Amino acid sequence: MTESPPRKTADHSITAPLKFSVFRRIWLASLLSNLGLLIQGVGAAWAMTQMASSADKVALVQTALMLPIMLISMPAGAIADMHDRRVVTMVALSISLVGATALTVLAWLNLITPNILLAFCFIVGTGMALMGPAWQSSVSEQVPPEALPAAVALNGISFNIARSVGPAIGGVIVATSGAVAAFAVNAVMYLPLLVVLFLWNRVSEPSRLPRERLNRAMVSGVRYIANSPSIRIVLTRTLVTGIIGGSVLALMPLIVRDLLHGGAQMYGIMLGAFGMGAVVGALNITEVRKRLNGESAIRACTISMAGGITAVALSKQPALTAAALVVTGAAWMLAVALFNIGVQLSAPRWVAGRSLAAFQAGIAGGIGVGSWFWGHLTDYAGVEIALLTSAGLMLLSPLLGLWLRMPPIGARNEPAAELLADPEVKLSLTGRSGPLVVEIEYRVATDNARAFHNVMQEVQLSRQRNGAYGWSIARDIADPELWTERYHCPTWLDYLRQRNRATQSERVLYQQAIDFHLGPEPVRVRRMLERPFGSVRWKEETPDRAAEEVLPVVAQAAGSST
Repeated sequence: MTESPPRKTADHSITAPLKFSVFRRIWLASLLSNLGLLIQGVGAAWAMTQMASSADKVALVQTALMLPIMLISMPAGAIADMHDRRVVTMVALSISLVGATALTVLAWLNLITPNILLAFCFIVGTGMALMGPAWQSSVSEQVPPEALPAAVALNGISFNIARSVGPAIGGVIVATSGAVAAFAVNAVMYLPLLVVLFLWNRVSEPSRLPRERLNRAMVSGVRYIANSPSIRIVLTRTLVTGIIGGSVLALMPLIVRDLLHGGAQMYGIMLGAFGMGAVVGALNITEVRKRLNGESAIRACTISMAGGITAVALSKQPALTAAALVVTGAAWMLAVALFNIGVQLSAPRWVAGRSLAAFQAGIAGGIGVGSWFWGHLTDYAGVEIALLTSAGLMLLSPLLGLWLRMPPIGARNEPAAELLADPEVKLSLTGRSGPLVVEIEYRVATDNARAFHNVMQEVQLSRQRNGAYGWSIARDIADPELWTERYHCPTWLDYLRQRNRATQSERVLYQQAIDFHLGPEPVRVRRMLERPFGSVRWKEETPDRAAEEVLPVVAQAAGSST
């Protein structure tokens, strides 16, 4: 008992996750991978400035890298939740490795054109899009829950340490050896992370239920997010911040070329200044979370970004621009880390990959769409006007908090302590039998009607998040104490999944509803097939499919039977 306080302090420090060997090895290897990616980014962006003079082509390099994240994030998140996350990450890295290697070979053969460059940037981005949800959702398997916020911040630090030195290194490589060398370095630096992941002896707990199909898993993820108000707000704010704040990254080559009249090396230095600021921001994430609530922290970040972007737009001196980029990078990293932590601590394990995929789609989609917009605005009005417009919109963005206030960050993703027992079944069911209709009858004192109804609105969101649809609550007009909750699940297997997806906090919520129930008898639960497919053979010669299916073994009984 006397050792608890020191342990608690250590668990909340920024370096706590590095004490765990698996996380430490993956973190160091990912640092090299991020370094290579940033070096390639310098090479690709500068190569495009040499091949195309229009601003929109230059900005499209960023779009080509980010657009796949927006397009395939949800399938990638579903795959991460359905399969071994270690294997998914390795396959994704291999795709990026193939893309980077092919780009290197084509550049060496002088076969690169603007469209070919964009195409292979898209392939590399596709691998990163597939890797992101699996990698990020596996962080909670590498560290204990209390170290998760620090681990999320450290992953941001990894990328931004690379951003601090990678672009400068990339600028030197491009200036001395050309873009082909930058592409080759990136390909080589994927290898350490592949080796570390291969050696990670990840222990996975197989589900007793069959795996969802990909399309159903994607629907489940969308349904969870749609019925989770806190995640919806975080994703909306993430998208808006990405669209507005993406101007700096998208227009960085043009800032250097047109405003500072610099070359590839200065471009790397400016990106390094932005990355250095991001490291500073990530190192202070714990302190910011202690001192400010979510909305206040995001407001401070966006106002700081607005000031930094304004200074970048008006500055003609490299030193002043670099200082402004440090401020902008710090505020950007803090905002993104706060959004990421909010999603990680809100989504339960079964949908963590899909929730993080939606977060990735929000930030990457925002940057991708914003890059396209800022590129076109720059062609029309110039770099300075585009940046000042971005700064003005960023200054106004905290007004979103009036309608979409950042929710308090809390740990709602804790798994339930025990699995519920499978309900009694006397029909011969298959996994595809359904839809299943569940009715739960409560007897509630009239004086408690309003309080009970308010709790049931929260129950509705919980049921729908976990797989139910067609939810309703009805009150008997002849017996006002009698309430009936009713909802559907598509199939018998979907119902079994829905029952055990509830987190511990959701189980507590269900118990609050049950606590309103009067009388010695428990709440009454009916489970019915709305259409009896799988329970009736319409013709005598029809095979009995139920006899050929093995239903899940009944789990240990625990908790409510609803």
